[in-house]
Amino acid sequence: MSTVKDYRTGRVVGLAATAALGGFLFGYDSAVINGATSAIKAIFGLSDLMIGFVVAIALIGSAVGAWFSGSLADRFGRKRVMLIAAALFLIAAIGQAFPFAVADLMFWRFLGGAGIGVASVMAPMYIAEIAPAEIRGRMGALQQFAIVIGIFATSLVNYLVLQAAGGNARNEWLLGLEAWQWMFLSMIIPAIVYALLVLRIPESPRYLVAIGEPAKASRVLATIYTIDPAPIVKDIETSLAGDHKPRFSDLRGRSLGLMPIVWIGILLSVFQQFVGINAVFYYSNTIWESVGFSESQAFQTSLITTAINVIFTIVAIALVDRVGRKPLLLVGSAGMVLTLATLTYVFGTAPVGSDGQPTLADGPDVVALISFNLYVAFFAATWGPVVWVLLGEMFPNRLRAAALAVAASAQWMANFVVSTTFPELAGTSLGLAYGIFTVFAILSIPFVMKYIRETKGVTLENMGKLEAASV
Repeated sequence: MSTVKDYRTGRVVGLAATAALGGFLFGYDSAVINGATSAIKAIFGLSDLMIGFVVAIALIGSAVGAWFSGSLADRFGRKRVMLIAAALFLIAAIGQAFPFAVADLMFWRFLGGAGIGVASVMAPMYIAEIAPAEIRGRMGALQQFAIVIGIFATSLVNYLVLQAAGGNARNEWLLGLEAWQWMFLSMIIPAIVYALLVLRIPESPRYLVAIGEPAKASRVLATIYTIDPAPIVKDIETSLAGDHKPRFSDLRGRSLGLMPIVWIGILLSVFQQFVGINAVFYYSNTIWESVGFSESQAFQTSLITTAINVIFTIVAIALVDRVGRKPLLLVGSAGMVLTLATLTYVFGTAPVGSDGQPTLADGPDVVALISFNLYVAFFAATWGPVVWVLLGEMFPNRLRAAALAVAASAQWMANFVVSTTFPELAGTSLGLAYGIFTVFAILSIPFVMKYIRETKGVTLENMGKLEAASV
């Protein structure tokens, strides 16, 4: 479809970066609860199980938002649905800052989660549909880069707010509001910025072709490519050929009711979550406090972890179009097996204190910190961004919106399972929790080797050939 440098790199990066801002809000909203968990738990007198559900109910909202975003995107367009996500983030930020009770706090968490789910589908979809094959991996990885920047930003903002409020999230700060409330309110600014920038980008050319607007699609493509866009439009029309608009029934197949390529996307999403990464970002403060760190030390440690997450996501952006998707996944799986196994051993063999939690002495605490951050580094350089790149590009044009919605919904449900069970597992044994994550990291290796097809350099219009090869 294109040759080397027959596209405008600056234009592609600008469009992709704007769409990826949805990932920033995705990361910001999903991690902001980390700084407020202890305060919310104390205010409402919640048990470990209940606070786990308050945190994780956003993930149910994410699954719902992801599920419906595909059909909404095919009906109303990518831009309009991204604006819906921005509105959900804005409303949820205000609602979570001023809850009357646990019930409405959970409702606002659910609503914000729906925004996360919508953004998790729209960003990779839009980026894949506007980016040339040669740089699609790097552009797709911007989604994960924006997510980790969002996680880092919320960790930094939470830490600064905490310090300004005297080191306690329950302390009053500005305008008589407590520090944890300002943590949620800080999300208003990026939500507004995201909405304003989305208004400035064009609609996806593949959506425009799908609704019978090839002339508009051609004009959009002409701003991206330096060659005649007519053949590109023709390729899109051919890949979308059919007598009906895409729908979920198109995903049906003989393999347990779904096409094999859809199951691969679902399992890819599930493995990404079952290695336990979001237990790190939702509960990292709680983990370190439970093994003897002060609240301030736990915040500092979490901030270092999120910075490592950002740095190694940049590594992924540099490598994904050079090394390829599949090799990176395999390296990441191997690295996570080693680091998670180390954490399992350290936490599982540490002496137990009077509170029933392991106590890390000098030596093991350093090993745990190093292993913890290496685990994040391996994930950030591989499974974090590569899964989103693959989900955005691995499905044929005619299936992309519906299949991506199903796969993303599965990812959020898997995230929900991990997030709701982790507090109880960690309360029983941190070694057990990390042992389970280790098992799934091991299982991910044969899955990738057998079922993942390399998509580096393959145009979206030719993904159907890989689909056939994966059957």
